[in-house]
Amino acid sequence: MGKYFGTDGFRGEANVNLTVTHAYQVGRYLGWYYGRKHKAKILIGKDTRRSSYMFEYSLVAGMTASGADVYLLHVTTTPSISYVVRTGEFDCGIMISASHNPFYDNGIKIINGWGQKIDVEVEAKIEAYIDGGQSNIPLAKRKYIGCTVDYTVGRNRYIDHLISIPIRSFKNVKVGLDCANGSASTVAKSVFDAVGAITYVIHSEPDGININYRCGSTHIESLQKYVIKNGLDVGFAYDGDADRCFAIDEKGNVVNGDKIMFLCGKYMKEQGRLKDNTIVTTIMSSMGLYKACEREGIRYEQTAVGDKYVYENMMANGYNLGGEQSGHIIFRKYATTGDGILTSLMVMEVMLEKNQPLSVLANEVTVYPQLLKNIWVTDKQTVRENPKVIAAIMAAREALRDYGRILVRESGTEPVIRVMVEAENDVLCSKYANQVIAVMKEEGLLLDGFGFDTVKE
Repeated sequence: MGKYFGTDGFRGEANVNLTVTHAYQVGRYLGWYYGRKHKAKILIGKDTRRSSYMFEYSLVAGMTASGADVYLLHVTTTPSISYVVRTGEFDCGIMISASHNPFYDNGIKIINGWGQKIDVEVEAKIEAYIDGGQSNIPLAKRKYIGCTVDYTVGRNRYIDHLISIPIRSFKNVKVGLDCANGSASTVAKSVFDAVGAITYVIHSEPDGININYRCGSTHIESLQKYVIKNGLDVGFAYDGDADRCFAIDEKGNVVNGDKIMFLCGKYMKEQGRLKDNTIVTTIMSSMGLYKACEREGIRYEQTAVGDKYVYENMMANGYNLGGEQSGHIIFRKYATTGDGILTSLMVMEVMLEKNQPLSVLANEVTVYPQLLKNIWVTDKQTVRENPKVIAAIMAAREALRDYGRILVRESGTEPVIRVMVEAENDVLCSKYANQVIAVMKEEGLLLDGFGFDTVKE
């Protein structure tokens, strides 16, 4: 990870860690970088945060000042940017979003001309420019100044792409969609209506500050209640930029990314469509997923956390299914990044083709208790290198060796250390997570006033 760019772009609190000046500088550099040999064409989309508009205008100012033409998709999803960039003649794309973060955060995600997350080498060059390492980027003049183009048609092309994918009609299937008051609000219902579903939608009225607030894939409870109350067949919850998806079965149970990968992977294997009978996961995927895969003769590989790393592995080895427990699922036949709405369609295909409810399909993965604690710290590197913290982690790892595991990793976007313990029961999860956190506290590494929050899987 660089100084500004983490695992998923340049992210921070708007006008605190990520300012309009930063956005202008990113725009200036990208407009120049891609316009060295021809007039650059750059695509921009945004989610529904209040600050997304000011970052959009700042990026546009920087890019056009460097001579690039900028095409605006307006409020749209991250996967739509990826799709339009790789199927059109664009040099790169920008998505303004902080994904599942609260409204006051924002981010700049850069996607290259092939629809993939941009190389770290280019991110490093942008960071050097921001820090004054290259001051001679010229301003465009006269006819060489760039222009902006309203490109809403690009989002419509993406919607058409999604509508073309299902192999069956969804007629008479009652589907609930939680759009997280984010980007999915402009796309998801149109897709499900077009393929015949009886579509119910909640949290699809963004006001600039309600994105991800008690809704979407990070706050799944409201969709669970909604599915049960309305007798729906299935529900899907997205995050702010709709690149991830959790499902809810007809009984109100959560079906996370691991379960989605398994049920889709098993189905694709049965169809002879799972390349080398292999799925690509991250180190955060559960023991239950791996045991289910082993039972079904499905191989798996592990990468670092981040769908960009999953996709890199898939590309290098030709695999066509991979993803994260958090709901970023990549179906490489159709996409180069996680796509929540596409994932919904793929889950629907399995349900319809096998004529089974989601509760039956997802029940084949046994869920082991998993506890994730996000620890706000003064400095992530200091925590990582602290000898007593390292010793505590190793002791927990040794104790859990035969019946669980512990993972301690840095957040790519926040001053947070994530401690995850998976074990046979909740007591063991809490015991070993708390042991490690206690050492961090004793060493004075926790950020005053923050402490930690807990996510139980």
